[in-house]
Amino acid sequence: MKKWVVLLLLAVLIGNAYMQRHREDKSGGLAKTDEQSTAVDWEKGASDGDSVGDGDGNGNGDWRTIRLTDAQTYAGSLILVNSAHPVREDGVLDDIVALAEQPELTFGYGLLEADTRLSASVAERFRDMVGAAAADGVTHFRISSGYRDQAEQRRMYEQKGADYALPPGRSEHNTGLSLDVGSTLGEMGGSPEGKWLIRHAAEHGFILRYPKDKTEVTGIQYEPWHFRYVGLPHSLIMAENNLALEEYTAYLRKKGGIRTDAGGERYEIQVVAVDGRATVRVPADAKVELSGDNQGGVIVTSRLNE
Repeated sequence: MKKWVVLLLLAVLIGNAYMQRHREDKSGGLAKTDEQSTAVDWEKGASDGDSVGDGDGNGNGDWRTIRLTDAQTYAGSLILVNSAHPVREDGVLDDIVALAEQPELTFGYGLLEADTRLSASVAERFRDMVGAAAADGVTHFRISSGYRDQAEQRRMYEQKGADYALPPGRSEHNTGLSLDVGSTLGEMGGSPEGKWLIRHAAEHGFILRYPKDKTEVTGIQYEPWHFRYVGLPHSLIMAENNLALEEYTAYLRKKGGIRTDAGGERYEIQVVAVDGRATVRVPADAKVELSGDNQGGVIVTSRLNE
């Protein structure tokens, strides 16, 4: 009898362990684990992690692990900036340049104001996008506004009021990631340039930040000129699912992690909650980019080699 009791108890324990593991696997709970990783080389906030290897400590296994800190939650191409989530100092890109002094960055479009500034890396991507538009015969782009520091934003807010401008720190223009795009042919929403961007901006990592059907979500009126760089594959996912940035970051936080195909590539996207310090693990051979969400998390995007 005692032997049968022992065997019965072992069977129950093994069954419970299996069910617990099965629940964890189905949950896709990628948000908080004890060991997780990356190898990153992008803009400010993307390569500040402390990489460590798994197993033998040299990172040559099937996974790599990276340590994350609170500061990384405030920086990157996916930070949410609005009235409830002001931009922090870490969220301002550190490659802001005067575009008029960088002719290699302004090929194919004009500037409304000679002192327009923008992140150099974002300007490069915009220039390449304008080049793609030119191949389709759309050539009358100009930038009417780019990066604004806190002092500039404050002056605009005080002079033009809340109906026209956001308070300092609450505008995406304070990051270097956003720009107002115009057309020399007329109003942006009805111009060939505006229509081309609606169809193709996501292919180049940009989104229309304040669409007409998302005013209740963003809290901002329709702005057919305001484009924001979020990077691939995120822009494609947002466009395909008609998600504003607020909705997209909320979706990722709810899911914890997803795997998806976008632009012919396979991606794994995880969101890691960071409270002081955390770690994240990714496939060793994946190309990885990090971005904070400005809501206490870091979004880890792995392009998989499958």
